[in-house]
Amino acid sequence: MLRCEDTMAHSLNSGIWSTSPLYQNAVKDLDMAGKVMGIDPNVLERLKIPKRAMCVAVPIRMDDGSVRVFEGYRVQHNMTLGPAKGGIRFHPEVNLSEVSALAMLMTMKCALVGLPLGGGKGGVRVDPRQLSRAEQQAITRRYTMEIISMIGPEKDVPAPDVGTDGQHMAWMMDTYSMAKGYSVPGVVTGKPIEIGGSLGRGESTGRGVVFVIEHAIELMKKRGTWKKDLKDATAVVHGFGKVGAVAANELYIRGCKVLAVSDFYGGIYNKNGLDIAAVQKYMDQNRKLEGFPGADAVTNEELLGLQCDILVPAAIDGVITMDNVKNVKAKLISEGANGPISSDAQQYLEEHGVFVVPDILANAGGVIVSYFEWVQGLQSFFWSDDEVNKRLASVMKDAFDRVAAIQEKYKCGMKTAALISSVERVSKAMLYRGLFP
Repeated sequence: MLRCEDTMAHSLNSGIWSTSPLYQNAVKDLDMAGKVMGIDPNVLERLKIPKRAMCVAVPIRMDDGSVRVFEGYRVQHNMTLGPAKGGIRFHPEVNLSEVSALAMLMTMKCALVGLPLGGGKGGVRVDPRQLSRAEQQAITRRYTMEIISMIGPEKDVPAPDVGTDGQHMAWMMDTYSMAKGYSVPGVVTGKPIEIGGSLGRGESTGRGVVFVIEHAIELMKKRGTWKKDLKDATAVVHGFGKVGAVAANELYIRGCKVLAVSDFYGGIYNKNGLDIAAVQKYMDQNRKLEGFPGADAVTNEELLGLQCDILVPAAIDGVITMDNVKNVKAKLISEGANGPISSDAQQYLEEHGVFVVPDILANAGGVIVSYFEWVQGLQSFFWSDDEVNKRLASVMKDAFDRVAAIQEKYKCGMKTAALISSVERVSKAMLYRGLFP
């Protein structure tokens, strides 16, 4: 097992943290926010590098009897405000730089919405679609044991992410609990309800994406840059997974015409709007959108350039760059995924009048309800679905209003405004606590 924190200075000099575009964009955005707000440069430098990282080997015996070794990571970016919080992703492109960037975004996200949590992230470099259920369980349990010294209800609380779900969290919880000798439901969030999960957690990220769309429309109407009600608008959703499917359905039930959605293999489009309930049923039965009746096939790239009012990039990072940003026709974008728009493309969109609700605000619903789940688990007192949703809506509204006020004050983009709000809270806490030793 390699502990990356033991060689962090060398790693920084060798550029290991900055190899992914996502990390480079995160640092660039942080610098921009710091410049606008005039932050203490010493604090800014501390925020650019993760506090701690662990790289682990994850060997498992495959169904055919062979042994394969996968790469695993867990990164804790900043824990000034509380325990680290962040998902575990299983994806073939997972690497230390990407995980570090996502951990940084989690720090900012938690601070933005006022949670007493820091930023963490983890993952295993694997394509879960190529694994059987038994192999997925084996890799989850071995990975959990390899990082067990880093996680815990009071230290670092993982959650589902790309390629993982409530079942993976159940395996993680059970593995951790077996090592401790007693049940510890608070070690992860996003668990099944039966073992301490929270009502509303599964829908929370996609639901939050639509909450901020509603607030954005209200704000844009006040500023005279938007005239339609949501029920009269058209939308396109890039990604039909845990976030995109919920966001598409939430838009649909509010009367918004969802023209297109997509998955890994491609998208489907109907100029008159899709029946999202029927699309979800088809997806459940076929495991992909391809072949859905009454719709035309489009590529994921074509989907991003469709004529629409609202675009929700809810799949993976880096899908809108300077190479394709000029194709985007939406006037309102709500980032359901983490880092779906590059920094340069974000600036281009804002300069051309597109209102972009940044990822650390738009998709914060997941970590907000994860926090609710963590609190409920610690208290062994659980809330109703209605109470969870009301609390989620309230937190999202407060965060949006705060970011909008900062945007107005500094005359900057929403991404920069959101980061200013986050950095203000984290930097004050860091300055109060001081630098040890």
